[in-house]
Amino acid sequence: MPSKEIVEAVKKALESAKERKFTESVELSINLKDIDLSIPKNRIDEDILLPKGRGKKVKVAVFGSGDLALKAKAVADRVITPEELDTIASNKRNAKKLGNEYNFFIAEAPMMVNIGKKLGIALGPRGKMPKPIPPQADPAPIVAALRNTVKARSKDKKTFHVPIGTKEMKPEDIAENIEAVLKRLESKLERGRANIASVYVKTTMGPAIKVL
Repeated sequence: MPSKEIVEAVKKALESAKERKFTESVELSINLKDIDLSIPKNRIDEDILLPKGRGKKVKVAVFGSGDLALKAKAVADRVITPEELDTIASNKRNAKKLGNEYNFFIAEAPMMVNIGKKLGIALGPRGKMPKPIPPQADPAPIVAALRNTVKARSKDKKTFHVPIGTKEMKPEDIAENIEAVLKRLESKLERGRANIASVYVKTTMGPAIKVL
């Protein structure tokens, strides 16, 4: 069960947000301290599985061929064959569009070198380089997990944001997602909780409410 304090902060954030004509996302604003993010190894770059899911559609694309491509067609939003990879890579606009359109990518391992050469400039800076999997692997459980996953990425900034749900979700579920994110961050930061200056929760356009 999530802590009462976090649940109350989420409730306040949801109640403080005005009604909108769209479903607002809920996100965490995390502020770090006493850490040198100019050193790459100190930066946060984590894929975190949310126990209660994202509450919204997460798009996953698969680079693959043969049996993997056939299996992926049943579960992924898009399957990109080696031939399609060459076509996409030949147009910078299409490559950029691909990187923006999908949240996560996975790829059969033999394609990774080619993907790096041809799409690394489009996917790398967005933190979206594919996760490699063996050609004989079943992509279904991997895609299912990614649909409930968020990326926490600080780059070289001490303040960064992590999506944790939508306004339509229960406060207790959002709070449970928050605790999962904080637990992972604490495990990755050199001094754990001591490297976190503050944490706020807010809807897309609502006020920020302090969690920590």
